[in-house]
Amino acid sequence: STQSTWGILFIGMPKDRKRKPLQKPAPYPASSAKKPAPVSLFEERKRHYSVGGDLLPKGRDLGRFVRWPKYVQLQRQRKILYKRLKVPPAINQFHITAEKNLALSVLTLCRKYSPETHVAKEKRLKALGEAKAAGQKAVPTRGPVLKMGLNHVTSLIEKKKASLVVIAHDVDPIELVIWLPALCKKMDVPFVIVKGKARLGLLTHKKTAACIALTKVRPEDERDLGAILTNIKKQYLPHFEQLRTKWGGGVMGIKSAQKKEKREKAIAREVFNRLNA
Repeated sequence: STQSTWGILFIGMPKDRKRKPLQKPAPYPASSAKKPAPVSLFEERKRHYSVGGDLLPKGRDLGRFVRWPKYVQLQRQRKILYKRLKVPPAINQFHITAEKNLALSVLTLCRKYSPETHVAKEKRLKALGEAKAAGQKAVPTRGPVLKMGLNHVTSLIEKKKASLVVIAHDVDPIELVIWLPALCKKMDVPFVIVKGKARLGLLTHKKTAACIALTKVRPEDERDLGAILTNIKKQYLPHFEQLRTKWGGGVMGIKSAQKKEKREKAIAREVFNRLNA
């Protein structure tokens, strides 16, 4: 009975059929494949560059957004006023400065005669005292030196002892040196106006200096001084005399110049239309 039962079961089972292989689905194109967005606790926020917003990218000029110190504002305002207003010839003459090469040669020569510092003076007096204590004859080591100070330079010019006078162009107030070129011209003393009172201050170990003067130079520098004086007398002073009596300023800003040009074009157009009417 058991054998017959298994026989019936095997006889009733269907025959095996060959299964077709499963086809794999085509992969998605690379462009359409989306990666899962990373999970972040902070939401993305767009930047805005308005007032009080985010910082501008690097490389931008932020000068217009800086609160400049008061002295910088006064310097810039003074410069603009000198351009806009009519400047008298007595003040405008300080804009006639020496060219770069002449100014460099003058300052290079003056640097050799800068006054000694406190440390150098202390060493010199100490050596002088030791020599005197030893019974030796003291030999003066100080040579010609640069003269500074407005009153001192003025007295040297009046006595005709100054060989060369150097004046700064940006002295404030300008009334301190406004008469100095006229005095040099009257006393027939060569002078030159250079840019920067701070540059003269470096030569005298001060912050600034309104003017400096040279009275004597060492024999090895006489040739350089002669070349500088020749250049001043032949090139700088004639050019200075041509522009000394001219007024300065009167230069309008960009907006005013454009308005004036637009107004002149409108007037010219109206005149043309009237003539051709």
